[in-house]
Formats: sequence, structure tokens, C-alpha cells
Amino acid sequence: MTTEMTRARATSRPSVVARRIEVRGVVQGVGFRPFVWRLANRHGVTGWVRNRGGVVEILAEGPEERLEAFCRALEADPPPLARVEEVRWSEVRPGGFATFEVDESQEEELGERLISPDVATCGACLRELFDPADRRYRYPFINCTDCGPRFTIIEALPYDRERTSMRVFPMCPDCEREYRDPSDRRFHAEPVACPACGPTLRLVDGRGRPIAGDPIERAAALLLEGRIVALKGLGGFHLACLAEEEGVVAELRRRKRRPHKPFAVMVADLEAARERFALSPAEERLLASPQAPIVLVRDRGTLAPSVAPGHRRQGAMLPATPLHHLLLREVGRPLVMTSGNVSDEPICIDDEDALRRLAGIADAFLLHDRRIVARYDDPVTRVWRGEPVVLRRARSYAPSPITLPVAVPPILGAGAELHGAFCLASGTHAFLSQHIGDLDSEEAMRAYEEALERYRTLFRIEPEAVAHDLHPDFLSTRYAEETGLPRVAVQHHQAHVAATMAEHRLRGEVIGVAFDGFGLGEDETAWGGEFLVCNAARAERVGHLRQVRQPGGDAAVRYPWRMAIAHAQDAGVLPAALGLLGERSVEELETVLAQVRGELPSPRTSSGGRLFDAVAALAGICEEATYEGQPAILLEQAALSSATREYAFELATVDGRLVLDTRPIVAGVVKDLVRGRSPGEVAGRFHRTLAAAILEVCRAIRGGTGLSRVVLGGGVFQNDLLLSDVVTRLETCDFEVYVPRRTPVGDGGVALGQVLVASARLEG
Repeated sequence: MTTEMTRARATSRPSVVARRIEVRGVVQGVGFRPFVWRLANRHGVTGWVRNRGGVVEILAEGPEERLEAFCRALEADPPPLARVEEVRWSEVRPGGFATFEVDESQEEELGERLISPDVATCGACLRELFDPADRRYRYPFINCTDCGPRFTIIEALPYDRERTSMRVFPMCPDCEREYRDPSDRRFHAEPVACPACGPTLRLVDGRGRPIAGDPIERAAALLLEGRIVALKGLGGFHLACLAEEEGVVAELRRRKRRPHKPFAVMVADLEAARERFALSPAEERLLASPQAPIVLVRDRGTLAPSVAPGHRRQGAMLPATPLHHLLLREVGRPLVMTSGNVSDEPICIDDEDALRRLAGIADAFLLHDRRIVARYDDPVTRVWRGEPVVLRRARSYAPSPITLPVAVPPILGAGAELHGAFCLASGTHAFLSQHIGDLDSEEAMRAYEEALERYRTLFRIEPEAVAHDLHPDFLSTRYAEETGLPRVAVQHHQAHVAATMAEHRLRGEVIGVAFDGFGLGEDETAWGGEFLVCNAARAERVGHLRQVRQPGGDAAVRYPWRMAIAHAQDAGVLPAALGLLGERSVEELETVLAQVRGELPSPRTSSGGRLFDAVAALAGICEEATYEGQPAILLEQAALSSATREYAFELATVDGRLVLDTRPIVAGVVKDLVRGRSPGEVAGRFHRTLAAAILEVCRAIRGGTGLSRVVLGGGVFQNDLLLSDVVTRLETCDFEVYVPRRTPVGDGGVALGQVLVASARLEG
């Protein structure tokens, strides 16, 4: 070979370049490093990859064309659970690497920390779980980089095994080999384990005494006998019983002190779900998604009546863990699967705590020795217009961040009282917490503070200000006061509207429609049927429902017949309305009448939720509520969507504001019921009337402001019938309508709105 030919080949060889790359987003705990390793080998790139603080850091070198293709693939085709927000790189001097390696994690911070939520068991692990030839056959803690526990086991970051509750389980040689092999599906799957080295199950009775035999087989046998079993899941305990047996479901209600609120039902797989529920393709996709949420679906009438009394929909779910898959397969029948607590208490996560608090409820306890670090309930969702809507943000959804329309300083949104949740935000990321529960007790506030401290530590956000509700007696408001941070008080309904604006990244002014049960207004009266003109910083109350008395204050929430009397008195149809309501003692009735007439102290309210309560009581659908929102929920269930007629309503201008006069509506409801119209027909007409009235108010506001973007918020819009009608009417009249999907429309999303408002005000 001549010297000239050697030189020619040398010059034609592609020159090597190198880049230092940072990948930001949800890129830890999702199999991103093995993905990068496989990608590098596919493209002929050398170097290394590692976790560093909140990002994945890569040093890659190779021919420029190959390196360019490698960088594009990082963003274009990430692992299923990853969420790549940014890929940034800079040119560096090549290091002469011969291979591509996975390096150890570094704790030095490079960027914001984003963590994957827990993920339901993937298809590959399920196949192994039920394969007798696999070494993890029937192992209840099988997982890989595509599934399994994440946030509920993490103690600190970077996300490595020694910083999780799995650190107490040393890996056996087989698991260690998988864990170290970049080509393996379990490469750096931090919870990786097997029967030889991982967590174990045990079954005990109500007094903590061991029950002999295979724990899953014996637990299944107890369930088939009609017993109630508590089992430890990903983020806390479940209480389970046969969903077809009325007697045991009723007994669970009695023991749990939950008389009417619906239970969720778990079935083994999609085939079983199709047998029990009428599912749309979108609902099937959501049920079988990696989030494995509870999905509100149409019932086929095969379950015990006490599972969801008065409801046409059931909360259906598929197993999210191998343990649940094994138990459902063993039982072979649908199970009630409800949170492991006494009603209104935080869910149990610790074995000893569960044995103490659930001793009077569960007959047996299916326990394991993997510690739950973070308390997480199950998420609740539904499908609306073919896409998922989150009603309760919990396991598998939190702590995924919401991307804000603007960068904010470090701020804490303390949230509301009902459906308590907080929001920690910094930059363009808002971390809206999981559902914690109603913040009405010291125990609930301890759970709230523990969760908040965990978020602060893991995401390293130290708030410089705190936003809170106007109500001074909310425990979340008192907590905000105790922080000593600069405080921003945000009106409740402005926060509802701002939460939807934050999710949809809206800027500028919008028409806000916020309907719920209660929020303290700026005039210190009870608001709840509000029309606002909002931007991020301010809100002007431009309209509302007509105010009526709320006799007895909170007592009217428990006893909706009180609101029926208040609205009927206001509408001038009290004598006819009294004939529709159940018998009351003379003394009780006289007290309520004195309150609605102003002879005894009683607050005024413009609440949309209380208007639903009144109509539900008048129609005989619900005169006493045992859970929040029950009258409105049952009224929607009863409503006939075929109803066509609407009741009269009027708009008036009072003190410069539009007032939707509810008196003609209530009078029409009473008149129809007295004439013998069915409750379903009346409920349907009421829904149509309220939707028509909301449209007319929005049209009037547009006429005065020119605004055509309408933002909806507040728990009343969990009502599918009302929401669909309102949105359709508004869109038909050329409004742009925004509805929350990733965040709860009710009080579980308020903290997000508080953050957006507080940031705008602090920025001036």
C-alpha cells in the first residue's frame, strides 16, 4: 500500500467531535440511562451517561453526523415514562473513549428535580408474574424500569437504591447481575427484587397474629367467605371485600362509618371490566393506562346496590401492583377496593398504625415489609369528550409538575379546607400535591405538613412567600400564618379560575365562571355562584347568583331541606314547597323559618352548590347529606338528559353587577313537582336552565368587555351533564372555553391558582 493511499484513507475518515449534554425533565427513575446507553451503541457513539442532581448528564463523542442523530433521538423517542423538557449541549474536547458506559450518580445539583410518580405493573412484568418457568413467578413485588413504585419509596435524590426504602434489601447475585447490565430491562431499576432477596408478604388476623398458609391464597379464601381484608398497597392500605355481596358491602359501610359515599371496585383485567361496566374505547384506554386510576364508568347493574347507592356510574379500577393482580386472579370476582381508613381520616401507611386504626374494620391484614415513605391515595378520573379528566390527583399523577405560563419565585400555595392539597412552585414548574383529605383535624394537618416537608426536601424549594384562602379559620390559612413568610390572601373563586388558567397557560383577561359550595367573598359573605373578569393578578366580581339565607350556616350543608326552605321562601312558594318536604318538628321548622326571614342570625350565600341542594331536597332526592356534594351528585344521577324545556330565569343589574335571579327557577321547580312531574324530569330541566343562564350571563359580560375566553372552575363543574351543556352552548356562541383536565376542577386544584395569583401580585 502506498503512502499516498494511506494518507487518502486517513483524511476521508470522519472527524470525531464531542458534546457535553444535559437532559432535563422527568428523566430519573424511568430507565433513561439504559435508553441512552442503547441509543449510543445504535449510533456508534462513545462516552458516558450519569444522573447528576436533577438532570441526566451525557458526554458523547463520535462523527458529527452520528452525534447529531444521537442528540435528536434523545428528545424524539424517550422511554415511555420519561418526559423530556429540554436537551442542551455544548462542544467539548474529545476524550478518546473506546466504549459508552453508565457512570455512578453524582449528587451535585445541575437543575430542577423532577420525579416520576408510581406506575402500574407493565405487560412484560405481568407475563413473568404468571409464568411458572420464571424465577419471579407469583412474586408480589416484581417490577422493572418501566413500572413499579417510585415516589412512594424515595427518601432522597438522586434516585438510587441506597436512597429508597429498598436499601434494606441487599440484592442477590441474580438481581445484581440484572441491575448492572445496561442491556437488561431491570438495569438500575431501583426497586428490583425477587423471592430470594426482596420484600415478603404475611397475613395476620385482626389482633396481629399470623395466619398460616400462602398469604395470597388464604386472603382470597377469607374474601370468598365474606370477610373484609386490609392490604398494603403502593401508597397506603386498601380495604377489600366482595363487591357482589350486599351483606358484606353493607357491613364494610357500617364499620368504616361511610353510609353512602360510593366505593371503588377493582376487577382483574379489561375483559372482566367489560363484563361489569359499559366502557367506551377511551375509558378502556384510561383504565389500562400506566396510571391505573379509578375511572367513573357506566354500570351494568351486576354489583351490590350498596357499592354506589343511587349512582348510575361506578368507580372502576384495574390492579396497579403485582399484589393486587395476584389477589384478583385468585379471588376471580370483583372486589370493593377502598382507602384504608375510617371516613375522613388520612389513609394508613404503617403496619402498626393500620393494625391499630383498622382493627375494628378488617378481619385480616395482608402486610409486607417494604416501607411506604409517602402517603398516596388512588386517583379518580373520568373521560370527557374522549379525553381523561382528573378529579382527584393522587398516586401515579402527583408529583408530575404543571408547567406555568410564566416563571414564578419560590411560592407555597396552602390550598383550601376541603380536598386539601398544597402547591410548591418555582420557575415554570408547579408541584401540585396529591389529595391529602379534608383539612379539618390535627391528624389531617400532620399528614399535610409531612407531605409538604417531603416536597420541600426532594424538590429543594424553599418558599419565599405563601398564598392562602381568605377564610381566617381554615387550618391551611392558619398554617400559612405560622410560616412567618410574606402572605398573599387569594379569594377562593379567583383561585379556582386561576388554577384553570395556570393549567392551560393562559395570559391576559378572561371571563371566569366559578360555581361551588362555599368560598369566603371579599365582602365576607358566602360566595359560590360567581362570574368574574380575571387576569393573573386581580379579579372583579361582575356577576353572581342571587343571594339567599343559609339557615344554620354549615347545618344547611348537612340538611339540604333547609336550603329548600330558604330558596322557596325567597321565591314566594314556601307553602307549596313545605308540602314536598318531609315532616319536621314544629320547633325545628320555626327556627329555620325565623332564620330565612332574618328574625334570627343567618348568613347569606350566592352558592351554586346550595342551589343544587335546594332542588335535590324539593325533588325528594336528598334531604340529608352524609358526604360532601351528595345532593348535587344524586340530582345529576336522577336527571333525564332527554328533558327539553327550561324554566324561566331573569338577569338584573344590582350595584353595577349582573345578578342571576333564581326565584323563577325555584318557582318553576316547585310548580312542576306539585303538578306531579317526575323528579328526573325536573332535575333535567333544572340542569338545562342553569346552563342556559350561565350562557346568558357570559354573553352579557362579553357585550360589556369584549372578552370571549371563558374559564370554568369549582366543584359544581364535576357535574358531567351541566359541564357538557354549558361548554356546548358557549362554543356554539363562539366562546373559547377552558376546563381543567390535569388538575382537579374542585378544591383540590385551588392551591395551583393561589400560586399564580400570588406571583402576579408580588411581581406588581
